[in-house]
Amino acid sequence: MTDYRSVNRANWDDRAPAHAASPDYAVEQFVADPAFLSGVVRFDLPRLGDVRGLRGVHLQCHIGTDTLSVARLGARMTGLDFSPASLEQARRLAKLTGSDVDFVEADVYDAVDVLGAGSFDLVFTGVGALCWVPSVDRWAQVVAGLLRPGGRLFIREGHPVLWALDYERTDDLLVLDYPYVETDEPFVETDPGTYVTTDATFVSNETHSWNHGLGEIITAVLGAGLTLTSFVEHDSVPWEALPGQMEKQPDGEWRLKERRWRMPLSYTLTAVKPA
Repeated sequence: MTDYRSVNRANWDDRAPAHAASPDYAVEQFVADPAFLSGVVRFDLPRLGDVRGLRGVHLQCHIGTDTLSVARLGARMTGLDFSPASLEQARRLAKLTGSDVDFVEADVYDAVDVLGAGSFDLVFTGVGALCWVPSVDRWAQVVAGLLRPGGRLFIREGHPVLWALDYERTDDLLVLDYPYVETDEPFVETDPGTYVTTDATFVSNETHSWNHGLGEIITAVLGAGLTLTSFVEHDSVPWEALPGQMEKQPDGEWRLKERRWRMPLSYTLTAVKPA
């Protein structure tokens, strides 16, 4: 059986330098403006709340722009990712901005063993993370293991309805063509491109991913012993997920051009580990 981690790691390693160089990740703005925050974090500031003085970990942090953003809000952040090339870019960003952020190379399922049980007040996860884990139950157990009593989980993610769409259609129909719920076997895709603006050419183009339904995600969080504190669905995402069918808004988010009420595109979930 193909090791999904090796396949996906090669894909992310191949794309990390291009992501860091793309204007979509706004690395130059992070360096130029000490108050600049990523769009993902800026969008959810009211729901994220006060993080000053908290010890936080960003799981599957990629090149660290969200990690740095939460750190700029006052948290003491650690970023964890399995891609050494991504972490190279994350550490470079931290150095360029003079930020005290630690970055650790490890698979998300190994986070408790690597970082220590009960070590964090905050577990943060950004958009496009859960689709890379085959079991959302196991992921939720990792989150619970990392949190101290009273610590909280914050996640903004693409909606599983969005992940199930046939995004290559040329009409304006929104058609569910891929699994909405978690499956034993991954969705295997070969895509020579990436989701940011770049002229780079890539070699490692295969990915293995999984969708997880909202019921599965919420049940996993509750089953790990966490208490759900908020759940909000949004009609927007921070990138052009459906090319030709979306338009960028003043807040930097992308929404459907027509009949936005047809489907949710992302969600924010927060939970707390009981004291």
